[in-house]
Amino acid sequence: MVNSPENPADTLARRGLMLILSSPSGAGKTTIARMLLERDPHIRNSVSCTTRAPRPGEVDGKDYHFVSREQFDRMVADEDFLEWATVFGHSYGTPKAQVKAGLKDGQDYLFDIDWQGTQQLYQKLERDVVRVFLLPPSIDELRRRLTGRGTDSMDVIAARMERARSEISHWDGYDYVVVNDDIAQCFDKVEQILYAERMRRARQTGLIGFVRELMVP
Repeated sequence: MVNSPENPADTLARRGLMLILSSPSGAGKTTIARMLLERDPHIRNSVSCTTRAPRPGEVDGKDYHFVSREQFDRMVADEDFLEWATVFGHSYGTPKAQVKAGLKDGQDYLFDIDWQGTQQLYQKLERDVVRVFLLPPSIDELRRRLTGRGTDSMDVIAARMERARSEISHWDGYDYVVVNDDIAQCFDKVEQILYAERMRRARQTGLIGFVRELMVP
C-alpha cells in the first residue's frame, strides 16, 4: 500500500492525483467511492457545490456545499470552478482553489462526476487526472438495480435508462474501464488502479533528490 513503512520509496514526496469515477446511475460508482473513502486514508472526497436541496442526513460542507442559484451562477462567472454541469435540473461544480492547493501538497481527491465534468477536468489538469469508467454487466441488470432501489417512479427510471445509454457511449474517453458484475472484485480493480497511478514516475516529486543521494559515491 502507498506510504507503507515497509518501503522507504513509498514515503517520498509526490504530487496528488484526481481519481474520477464515472458510470451510469445504478452501475456502482457511489458504492465504490464510499468504499475507497472508508478504506484509504490518503484520498479525500472532492466536495462539490450544488444548487439542489440537502437530502436527509446530508451535511453542508461534508457531502456538498449547498448554495443558491444566484451564488452558483456568480461562481461560474468568476471562474471559480474546475468543472460544472447541470443534471436533472440541478447544477454541480468543483471549487478550484482548494483542489489545486491540495494536489501540490500530495493530497489525492476522489470525484464522482459524469463524462462532461470529466472532460472539463481533463482539459484543465490533464496530468493530475485518472479517469475510470464503471460499466454494468448488462442493460437488463442496470434496469433491475434501478428498479430495486424502490425510490424512483417508472418515468424517472425510464429517464435514467435513456441517460445511461448516452453516458455509456462515452466509455472510450476514459483511461480505465471496469465492468462491475461483482462489487468486491470491482473495488479491488479500482484500488489497484489507484495504487499504480500513485507510483507513476511523473508524480514522484521526491525521486530526483532520492536518486541523486543513491548515486553519491
